Amino acid sequence: MTSDGKPFGFVNAEEVTAFRTALASSLLVSRRKKVKTLTVFGVGKQAYWHVRLTLLLHGHTIKKVHFINRDFSERARVTMKRFIQFDGEIKAKEGWESTQFDMMTQGYYEHTRISKDQIRAADVIFCTTPSTTPLFDESILTNTEGRKKGRLIVAIGSYKRNMIEIPQEVIQQAVKRHGSGHHFHKHAEEGGVVVVDTLACLTETGELAGLQPNQSVELGELVMIEDMETHSNDDSSAIDEEDASTTTTTSSLSNLSLNHPDSFSRGTSMAAAMREDSFTSSNTQNSTQNTSPSRRSSRSSFSFKRNRTGSSSSLKKPVIKNEKEKEKEHQMCRWLASGNVIYKSVGMGLMDVVVGGDLVRLARERGIGVNIKDF
Repeated sequence: MTSDGKPFGFVNAEEVTAFRTALASSLLVSRRKKVKTLTVFGVGKQAYWHVRLTLLLHGHTIKKVHFINRDFSERARVTMKRFIQFDGEIKAKEGWESTQFDMMTQGYYEHTRISKDQIRAADVIFCTTPSTTPLFDESILTNTEGRKKGRLIVAIGSYKRNMIEIPQEVIQQAVKRHGSGHHFHKHAEEGGVVVVDTLACLTETGELAGLQPNQSVELGELVMIEDMETHSNDDSSAIDEEDASTTTTTSSLSNLSLNHPDSFSRGTSMAAAMREDSFTSSNTQNSTQNTSPSRRSSRSSFSFKRNRTGSSSSLKKPVIKNEKEKEKEHQMCRWLASGNVIYKSVGMGLMDVVVGGDLVRLARERGIGVNIKDF
């Protein structure tokens, strides 16, 4: 719409919604260090666009894409055909010309065994169905074998309280605060939170029922607080009186603690985790550690706080980061890159407006679409 509320274009909302949802998920997909296998529940537009953008981001490393669906419907056939018959030149340019695609339905006699293998082997799992029951048995990912591998799980299909895709046990494992003791088994890094596109996920979805705001972090917060990255020679301990109450209950992202859920330090930002330079530095930092990330992760988790309204707040005074704070950012980068990360999305209409507006402008620049004079 224009600034005065008048529409300037009409677009296919179904396609745009699927595209913009996958686009938001890609903010996390792009951070993953290792993406060789995708396992996808569902075969609709959401499934297509999530796979398509992941191939665009990680096509050179992706070897297998497994689709799991209720039956081999016409929509399933169309989705498979779109990938198999995709333009060869584009495939080669993006690096996925040799990627293998397969599909399994619930009627297949070895469905239980094969789906377990495909889920456990996945580096990224996309859940894109309006299911009212969990899509897989929780033990696949919660037992010792299942916890060895770090995965990104993206759940965007369930958007009502009676819908659920990810087992509750998997969610509870992701938000559990790990103690400081040593564990015999190696576990992939846990962040202690679920990433959401909006805090409405906590009340509108079956998966996150019962979670508290400090057990989640909004996706937008990962990229919105860039200002907190500013280094300054000013005394960071000086805080305005009007900021005092805000400081004690500040944003879930401005205060990060790795080993103790009740200790927080100002000025540690997650924004760095979404930037390429910090991703590189986290890998460098990780390679110099004597302790493996897996063993370290079994006793470390991230803690977050929000203000009383549940929304994020930022500090006005820039801070100087010490080595401990920098290490916290590096560990957060490692979690986003190779740990167990769950992202839950119910969608926001504002995203449709923004993406739709950009598509209309782009279409006009390229002379695509139908123009109705004096509409």
